[in-house]
Amino acid sequence: MSIHYCNPVHDAYFADPFVLRVADGYVAYGTGQVIDGRAFEVLTSPDLVTWRSVGGALELLPRELGSDYWAPEVAEAHGKWWMYYSVGVGDVGHHLRVAVADKPTGPFVDQGINLTPNERFAIDASPFRDDDGTWYLFHARDVLEGGRAGTMVAVDVLEDMTRLRGQSRTILRPSDDWQIFLRQRTMYGQVYDWHTLEGPFVRKYEGRYYCFYSGGSWLEPSYGVAYAVAEHPLGPWVEPAGAPRLLRTVPDKVIGPGHNCVVEGPDGQDVIVYHAWDPARTARRMCIDPLVWEQGGPRMLGPSFTPARIPREAP
Repeated sequence: MSIHYCNPVHDAYFADPFVLRVADGYVAYGTGQVIDGRAFEVLTSPDLVTWRSVGGALELLPRELGSDYWAPEVAEAHGKWWMYYSVGVGDVGHHLRVAVADKPTGPFVDQGINLTPNERFAIDASPFRDDDGTWYLFHARDVLEGGRAGTMVAVDVLEDMTRLRGQSRTILRPSDDWQIFLRQRTMYGQVYDWHTLEGPFVRKYEGRYYCFYSGGSWLEPSYGVAYAVAEHPLGPWVEPAGAPRLLRTVPDKVIGPGHNCVVEGPDGQDVIVYHAWDPARTARRMCIDPLVWEQGGPRMLGPSFTPARIPREAP
């Protein structure tokens, strides 16, 4: 089945897109406005191209827990759908939480659990189920120790869908200046050249694990997507030497592409779903492009900004 599309595939603001394949198509969740008194807009599509809003996903929490809801991802387990997300106020106080629903479009109800009570700041939860049935929760957290301070990618084991083992470990640390969020940023009473690695998403392919992540400042054209590889979800994770970034800005066309997930397209080809600013930087909008697997690892056929189709072979 071939599908034709042109990015963005959804014109409205829809940041941090996560897409879940379901029996009758796809469900997408994104950071953005409160709809019908619920956080996270929900979209449905038969083909990844034509999207329809079906309302908000998450019943709001008491105001004292935060007003900014970020980066939802959803996993199906035990006949229910589990949403992992963060809540806080701006760049302060975010922690990971979990909500549950009886169907993928919600409504999701928070389970009253702070999954990361001991973290300074935790965002971008991404659940991953391995072939042996073990669940892991990849996420981003603030780390001050080491040569480059900032937000880094970590992982912990989910003992069940509402409880982490409590042994979160950092698996990816900043390694390059393109990952700088802001120089001379005041954080936690000190001044740092602050780096950011965030938006992790793990895909297993031919026995190896690939962690896609976004780096830099989501506000800037330097924002983009790279990846690391491991033989086990807990690592060690290694960024391939010399591997190009999978997604980066196309000046005046696609600005700051990032925070991706990977989903199987209608024809079976892997598709990266991500957001990017429009050229005027008025909104982060949802985009898609094919992901192809080569001997050296994954390669992105994009970011595209003219009419394209899936499947599409690598040139």
